[in-house]
Amino acid sequence: MTSSTSAVMTTSPAFSVSRELVERVAANLADVRRRITSTGRELDSVRIVAVTKTFGVDVVHAAAEVGLTTVAENYVDEMESKRGSTRDLALRWHYLGSLQSNKIARAAKNADVLCGVSRSKELDRIARERPGMSIYVQVDFTDWAQRNGVAVSDAAELVERGRQLGLDVRGLMTVAAPERDAARRAFLATDELCRDLDLVERSMGMSDDLEVACECATSEVRVGRALFGPRKV
Repeated sequence: MTSSTSAVMTTSPAFSVSRELVERVAANLADVRRRITSTGRELDSVRIVAVTKTFGVDVVHAAAEVGLTTVAENYVDEMESKRGSTRDLALRWHYLGSLQSNKIARAAKNADVLCGVSRSKELDRIARERPGMSIYVQVDFTDWAQRNGVAVSDAAELVERGRQLGLDVRGLMTVAAPERDAARRAFLATDELCRDLDLVERSMGMSDDLEVACECATSEVRVGRALFGPRKV
């Protein structure tokens, strides 16, 4: 393959992605991996979830080209559109956003894992739409009104309800406050709660705080800007 930035690489019969984009994402991925290993973690112990929200479908192809296997979206319309046009790529899709009742069916149809589950009625609907689906329960440690997530004190009940409904409750997801000490407290508490509830996955850490999350036993980090650059608004 040529190294010219003007060259074009075809990642599927229907779509071409620029060599420049692939090389930029590859360089950024190498830096994310360096940040992970700087914490003492092995690369195979931390899944890198590429968050493609607000970016074009070209970054999904670029992510697949550099070897990433899990991508994520925060909006149902974007996930539906991007997944529909990348069916030939071997990717797993995580849905990170809050679950609006009128879009749960579409979210469940298009995602492999629903990560923002925070209410019992969402569990009921998911179980009807897609029995046995894999989910994460989102836990909120901030008490911010605009932040999605169940209160820590109610997390165990929600996890148990999901299990009773036959859903595959894989783990917990959290979005920490920006202050590093607060993030560490939230991540440590999430890890402890996962151990108490016998959950496998800890989805903690994003572009700005992934090192803290890795130090606190996360199983995956959700990165967008660190891979693709500033978001398109």
